Amino acid sequence: MSDDDNSPISARAAKQLFAGLRSAPALVLAVSGGPDSVALMWLAARWQRSFARGPRLLVVTVDHGLRPEAAREAREVKRLATGLGLTHRTLRWRDAKPKTGLPAAAREARYRLLAQAARAAGASHVLTAHTRDDQAETLLMRMLRGSGLAGLSAMARVTERDGIVLTRPLLDVPKSQLIATLKRAGLGFADDPTNRDMRFTRPRLRALLPQLAAEGGDSRSLARLAARLSRANAAVEVMTDGAERFLQLRTRGDAPQAGGRRFEAQTFFEAEAFALLPEEVRLRLLLRAVNSLGHEGPAELGKVESLLAALDQAIAATPRAAANGRAILKQTLAGALISLAGGRIHITAAPARRSRGGS
Repeated sequence: MSDDDNSPISARAAKQLFAGLRSAPALVLAVSGGPDSVALMWLAARWQRSFARGPRLLVVTVDHGLRPEAAREAREVKRLATGLGLTHRTLRWRDAKPKTGLPAAAREARYRLLAQAARAAGASHVLTAHTRDDQAETLLMRMLRGSGLAGLSAMARVTERDGIVLTRPLLDVPKSQLIATLKRAGLGFADDPTNRDMRFTRPRLRALLPQLAAEGGDSRSLARLAARLSRANAAVEVMTDGAERFLQLRTRGDAPQAGGRRFEAQTFFEAEAFALLPEEVRLRLLLRAVNSLGHEGPAELGKVESLLAALDQAIAATPRAAANGRAILKQTLAGALISLAGGRIHITAAPARRSRGGS
């Protein structure tokens, strides 16, 4: 994109934003009515018109039912979409609203509804209007939560969700450039007051960004950091894949699988070989195995770190006793049972918890 963050996006630059999507049968554009998503819709429509036969575009607005203005904003998006020759649908989140964690719940509902709309329309991709500013805010949020390398990679340009490819074509574009683009096009947009609601974390961090920018931590620098962390994370993932293969060779058997040796719903690692690997790689191997075999959702990184520390301590303290078959360590995590016995780390599904009212 242009180095001038306040200049409108040119037609040539707009084509680069959607490179690789021309062969898609149909695309869903997630448009709330704010400046970012309205700009996405306008840029995508102009890009589509540059081809004799481009992908079908379906504009989808999700009304979460949280603000009385949302219905009016959805109608305005429909008016703009119709003017651009695009089909529009409004989807409503009708589920009960949680008292805590509302932004996260609303986000999950939004993606679920968008994926449903994409499948119904035969679309292969859902396009969202996340910007460079959003990327910077996401990085800050995850830093404050103490996220690991994967979390600090922030948002990826392309991910898969519910069988649909989720694409963020504006991830390198600053919001200011999108607003400049809309001003040149003469298009209006909605102003969502929740974006300034200081009860939520993201608006509070957004308010801090000008101060960080004065110290050199502007959205460009923060997004660059996220990209570099993503690159490092990808490299560690390759190392972890190699470590799985290394453990396979050390545990040759009937049917070696990723993560050591697997028999049906069980994985084990040779403790001696496992201990030779770098700490971050060992952590990821445990995380993969626990998430694969557990039945209580993704494991928390901090808890996997504690598990690894306990395993390391047990392996170092009892190298010989660990080989006699007696369980040296046994823990459950995220619905998985992890034990150290016979010189091996065993991971399997833990027995289901008994309900309090059960027999």
